[in-house]
Amino acid sequence: MSDTTLILLGAGNSTRFESNVKKQWLYTGEVPLWLHVAEHFDKIANFTQVIIVSSSEDITLMKSFAPFTYIEGGSSRQASLSNALQQVTSEYVLVSDIARCCIPQDMIERILAAKEKGSCIVPTLPVTDTLYLGDSPINREQVKIIQTPQLSVTKTLKEALRTEQLFTDDSSAVASMGEKVHFVEGSVQAHKLTTIADLQKLSCIKAPSTKTLTGFGLDIHPFEENKEMFLCGVKIDVDYGFKAHSDGDVAIHALIDALLGAAGMGDIGELYPDTDESYAGVDSKKLLTDTVNKLKTHGYEIGNVDLTILAQAPKILPYKEEMRKTVASLLGIRQNFVNIKATTAEKLGFIGRKEGITVHAVANLTYFNWKNL
Repeated sequence: MSDTTLILLGAGNSTRFESNVKKQWLYTGEVPLWLHVAEHFDKIANFTQVIIVSSSEDITLMKSFAPFTYIEGGSSRQASLSNALQQVTSEYVLVSDIARCCIPQDMIERILAAKEKGSCIVPTLPVTDTLYLGDSPINREQVKIIQTPQLSVTKTLKEALRTEQLFTDDSSAVASMGEKVHFVEGSVQAHKLTTIADLQKLSCIKAPSTKTLTGFGLDIHPFEENKEMFLCGVKIDVDYGFKAHSDGDVAIHALIDALLGAAGMGDIGELYPDTDESYAGVDSKKLLTDTVNKLKTHGYEIGNVDLTILAQAPKILPYKEEMRKTVASLLGIRQNFVNIKATTAEKLGFIGRKEGITVHAVANLTYFNWKNL
């Protein structure tokens, strides 16, 4: 029976990575980086549980990938770790950073094998360059480069973190209590992904898949008198609009659902619920812009979209080109990748009676190709 819990920390916002994509959502093949790391660890040891620490937004999507335990992070690494430790009951806890994504199996095994040699087991690398502290050289033989993962006695680590003092890693916290820290050999392969340049040093991750991901969206709204009408973000010159919690742009709503469907992110009602008063009367273009930003930060690029508007009234043809331009601008793609079709209901049903509009949307996504960075 396992006596060790694995905690993987990934609640940071990747500000030093200097890309729209969060580094934990870079794809290697068809797998996001955070899952690549989690599965690598999970194959090596039989952990009591695997805990992923991330933002609440990321956790919602992560849950659709794998049945690990997910914990919302805090404002700092230490706060995030403390949140996760509340769920740990095993004797030992192994803590690593998702950004350290190419840790060799033998390094992990060395750490686990040494668990009885100290209250915290830490992988290190020797310093090979000359070092100065201020204007004075120091003995590099007495200096170590500290890496993760680090294995700690759970009870000791929990106690060490019950303080206002901030520590940069687990070993510092454990050492502050006078507990023994034991060092084992680390690995240069366990390089941490911090900046874009670090991608060249990570041989274990491969280019993202070229697969196309397709989503379908559909939305329906009845008309409402004395309200402005917007379709595809374009104002339509009629004296009625849509009955809806937001501005009711049925085309943008269908498009958002298609984009979310392609990414496996749920639907518009989950992200922008009509029970939330902050979305009352909101401009749907803002919702689409927010959706596009979510897609980009989670490793997706928009390919093309195709919308079909079913309306007996109003006439769509006079607005089609402006609609294409507006949607293309909101999506950040060329206009030729946006297609908008319009048809009537041949005077059948509620559409034929001019009571409302239905829009169907299809969207294609690809994985962000970080190899081009």
